[in-house]
Amino acid sequence: MDAAVRLTVAAVIPRDGRFLLVRERAEGRWVLNQPAGHVEPGESLLEAMVREALEETGWRVEPLALLGLTSYRPGAGFPTFHRVSFAARPLEQCAAPSAGEVEEILWLTPAELEARADLRSPMVLADVRKYLANLLYPLDMIDVLIR
Repeated sequence: MDAAVRLTVAAVIPRDGRFLLVRERAEGRWVLNQPAGHVEPGESLLEAMVREALEETGWRVEPLALLGLTSYRPGAGFPTFHRVSFAARPLEQCAAPSAGEVEEILWLTPAELEARADLRSPMVLADVRKYLANLLYPLDMIDVLIR
């Protein structure tokens, strides 16, 4: 049994009625995901989200709100992923994506996203739906006690 915790963060980034997504290679197939990834040692949740957005899309973002916490296991024999999702405002695209697994970045409408069959996990659409339902929580719900 793999007891390692898979703590990840994701950024839901809206602009002009569209959401920023990445097309990336995962488990041998091309999938769509929000800018997302694992929290690195010594990193806060917000720092990880901002870093992942920049690495995967080249966009600098400003955290706006907490969207929620999701536990997801893709099936028997797979680890459980614990995802902390945030809403973020795009500030500027200041670099090309540097994450090697990202093929392209896309801005998709909710309808375009709903029609896709290549989402990395159900969490992608669930987080956009939370955002659209205005299920936003203040960032100060997260205490950062890192020294």
